[in-house]
Amino acid sequence: MARKKHQAVLKAKKKEATAKATIRKGKGIVRINHLNLNIYGPHYVREMIREPLALAGDAANDVDIDVEVQGEGFMGQAIAIRGSIAKALVDFTGNEKLKKSMIAYDRLLLVDDPRRVEPKKPLGPKARKKKQHSKR
Repeated sequence: MARKKHQAVLKAKKKEATAKATIRKGKGIVRINHLNLNIYGPHYVREMIREPLALAGDAANDVDIDVEVQGEGFMGQAIAIRGSIAKALVDFTGNEKLKKSMIAYDRLLLVDDPRRVEPKKPLGPKARKKKQHSKR
């Protein structure tokens, strides 16, 4: 097992949302933009953010995690937050077994989603939408 760190700072992105997680030894408190996780956003978003904490088990009870997130909407931010928390837990603990279990559960916990919005093209209202063509 690798040597444990005192602190780790990791980032994750989803669309235009960016989350930066800072992890250090503590009592198991998770704060998002200075708000406790228990009062952040809708219920399903909180459950989504708790997934990497549940996979980490007891390792998540010994650390405090502060997340700063900005950009996009609730779901984009939630996916970015859970990714940054998962990356921070794996990096902080140095546990290879935890990393493999997170990849087996959902690869996007540790790998950022590369998809981005396609840019709009000229002569059209959207990226792909065009006016209907008539042959005659």
